[in-house]
Amino acid sequence: MSNEPVRRALLSVYDKTGIAELAAGLVDLGWQLISSGGTARAIAEAGLPVTDVADHTGSPIMLGHRVVTLHPRIHGGILADRDDPEHQADMAEHDIVPIDLVVGNLYPFGISVDEFQYGAGRPEEIIDIGGPTMVRAAAKNHAQVGVLVDPADYETVLAELRSDGWLSDATRRRLARSAFAQTAAYDAAIVTWFDKTDDEADTLPPTLHLALERRDVLRYGENPHQSGARYRNVGEPSMWDSVEQHAGVALSYLNLFDADAAWRLAHDLGDQPAVAIIKHANPCGAAVADDLATAYQRAFECDPRSAFGGIVATNQIIDLATVEAMENAAQADVVIAPGYAGGVVERLIAKRKNTRLLTAVAPAPASGLEVRQIGGGYLVQDAHHFAAQPADWEVVTQRQPTAQELADAAFAWRICGHVNSNAIVLAKDGVAWGIGAGQQNRVESGEIAAAKADGRAKDGACASDAFYPFPDGIEAAADAGAAIIVQPGGSVNDEKTIAAADARGIAMVFTGERHFLH
Repeated sequence: MSNEPVRRALLSVYDKTGIAELAAGLVDLGWQLISSGGTARAIAEAGLPVTDVADHTGSPIMLGHRVVTLHPRIHGGILADRDDPEHQADMAEHDIVPIDLVVGNLYPFGISVDEFQYGAGRPEEIIDIGGPTMVRAAAKNHAQVGVLVDPADYETVLAELRSDGWLSDATRRRLARSAFAQTAAYDAAIVTWFDKTDDEADTLPPTLHLALERRDVLRYGENPHQSGARYRNVGEPSMWDSVEQHAGVALSYLNLFDADAAWRLAHDLGDQPAVAIIKHANPCGAAVADDLATAYQRAFECDPRSAFGGIVATNQIIDLATVEAMENAAQADVVIAPGYAGGVVERLIAKRKNTRLLTAVAPAPASGLEVRQIGGGYLVQDAHHFAAQPADWEVVTQRQPTAQELADAAFAWRICGHVNSNAIVLAKDGVAWGIGAGQQNRVESGEIAAAKADGRAKDGACASDAFYPFPDGIEAAADAGAAIIVQPGGSVNDEKTIAAADARGIAMVFTGERHFLH
């Protein structure tokens, strides 16, 4: 007879993907199986021997399935240190046998009660108790116990058991880390649910619990000597998970950062065909038109020099007319669009073989909280959005703007909210002809915008992301040919800036809302 100890596995999973195959592999290796509920039924229906948890513990399932595995014969078997004489004595006294492998995944907290396969009247019923307790116990005792929470690991574990008879220290440690990551994410989701469903909860809750999972390892970070990766909220697919890359080398950290900015701007410009060109997180071109080819050409003409190596985003499928315009313009590092007409991808590859061509779904509206890291901590705020709409704006000058001037102002203001501060945008007829970004003072941003516009925004709009503190900004906008200025207002010198606008015959509107972006 073999002197090898009997190995036991406790299997209790909500997601039963691969569980019958794992159980069959363990039985073939001589393991005994303990299980309960739906998992036990799935194993039995596969024709495999399995001991029900209630039979193993001698205690019935109770409290409507809330108490199943919460028993000393379960947790003693998982947590026992088999090398500790005191533990051995306790196990002998209480008839506890060791459990060597725990296979568990948790109730999917966050789904609707109607989707929950066991039925639930309230979301609280989907909060798993026994599952996390077993998983944490096995992970704590990973020196002697294996724990499996991801079906993707089943075959790898079986292969190691077949070849080596047991799991290596490194494998058990890796699996334990995965287990604790799952329970940490689970608790974070529950805390977030409390915050979202509490009518009296603070907009900024007293604690934040982020649980992120790595989805892509990038070519590098901001610079080649930095490593970089893309993460997402655990279990929450994002737009970037569905992005399809048709050509070009792998994406880098900045490719994603800038492509995301371009994609959001292109979809923030309304339903007209729109194109945004981003360079180093700032728009260097943006336009809307009756057709996409015209929108692209105008966006490119805003700043052709900066457009080289930029990110091009469109809110409509790129057709053959648009690709012809792109072929005759500067090379882009990334093109991101809802799709490509027949032959477009092939033409772009032939002309720009290194350009990354991406297909993506429309971005979700900004919501929730934005988190940014600083030294030793984090800054948290509401996601950036435009609260005040043009109908809420106040005309503060003697001259009333025309309908076309208001349309230019609305377009310029929208672009301005996507430009790093200090930001000045000169726009006319759906084109941002001059964009001044990221300067330490508003005057120089205005000078940059005017130089880039070069008179093309004459009789159009000038947008400023924050109030003008002095009349010199109004004078600069007038000198650049602006017929209307759109700005937040709120300066102690508002009366002086209004007087300056009146003196130059310019219409001016206050939005009452600043749009700094850093």
